[in-house]
Amino acid sequence: MTPAAVDLPAIELREVALPLVRPFRTSFGEERDKRAILVRAIGDDTEGWGECVASVEPRYSEEWLGGAWLALERLIAPSVLAGAVKRPGQALEGVQWIRGHRMAKAAMEAAVLDAWLRAGGLTLSEHLGGVRDRVPCGVSVGIAPTIEAMLEEIRSYLAKGYRRIKLKIEPGRDLAVVRAVREALPDTPVSVDANGAYTPADTPLFEALDELGLMMIEQPLDVEDLTDHAALQARLRTTICLDESIRSSRDAEAAIRLGACRVINIKPGRVGGILESKRVHDVALQAGVPVWIGGMLETGVGRAANLALASMPGVTLPGDTSASDRYFPEDLTKPFVLDPDGTMAVPRGPGIGVAPLPSRLEACTARRTTVTSP
Repeated sequence: MTPAAVDLPAIELREVALPLVRPFRTSFGEERDKRAILVRAIGDDTEGWGECVASVEPRYSEEWLGGAWLALERLIAPSVLAGAVKRPGQALEGVQWIRGHRMAKAAMEAAVLDAWLRAGGLTLSEHLGGVRDRVPCGVSVGIAPTIEAMLEEIRSYLAKGYRRIKLKIEPGRDLAVVRAVREALPDTPVSVDANGAYTPADTPLFEALDELGLMMIEQPLDVEDLTDHAALQARLRTTICLDESIRSSRDAEAAIRLGACRVINIKPGRVGGILESKRVHDVALQAGVPVWIGGMLETGVGRAANLALASMPGVTLPGDTSASDRYFPEDLTKPFVLDPDGTMAVPRGPGIGVAPLPSRLEACTARRTTVTSP
């Protein structure tokens, strides 16, 4: 059924910190723990949860955790609490005047949408038009100190059933590493992710990678270089996938029109929310461009939403929604488990289908505050 209007008298914010099972290094730097902001939309008879994926420092994007906290507490939460939620997109309508802050807005939208769906007994997958109850999963492998260490890590993931391996690369640790992995694992689906660490002057490197039979090369150039990505894609057989460059459905339209990519990685935090993720998906589906759902080391709250997004019809490639034990000794929610066939179940409960475990949430909370309606 269609949910009725939901009154939300309060919004709770929590900063949480979870240790990672191993350091995760990219061209941006290294993370040893996961810090995130959880948003809890509190209703009279329901509640909803969202996760802000902004990093501690503004490396992946211009957003960062401290700024997201202030934006949520001082600007976004008070605006959302101004009235009852009557439709899923209403949460962000009152904050359109705030430029940027997509990750903070996405977390708020997710929490309000979750509460709205729970009130109506609908799953997020149903609301998004999901077509599958299980999704194939890949895994992202950070930059390791040695090739041997990386191969050992990769083999452990393959033994668990992961269907695709993504290697993080950076200048100085790229071609030799990828070539060694390809030689050791010639039949394994492998992609690489540069996180925008290269320039058009590195075209010879990508032409060399082009000979290694990769699934895709993700975000090789700067976030704003759509035309340079288009020029590079024209020189390569290997598919270019865009991540950081796609911040909205309009960006997706422009990238596809320019020929800057043949695949898109969708991250709800990066594009400004679950509903905008659906719009990016729809643009790509209409253009015949495959998409997949990326990851930002989310806790179980964000992971549940990503699984629902991965159930949409245009998501035809394994994403980065790995099992909880890939990242955390203990997740905030009931752990997500990878089945031996390399798939994971989409949550079946109302909304995102999960909630933080109270004792675990308290143990991981670094700070909290509650914003109430005026």
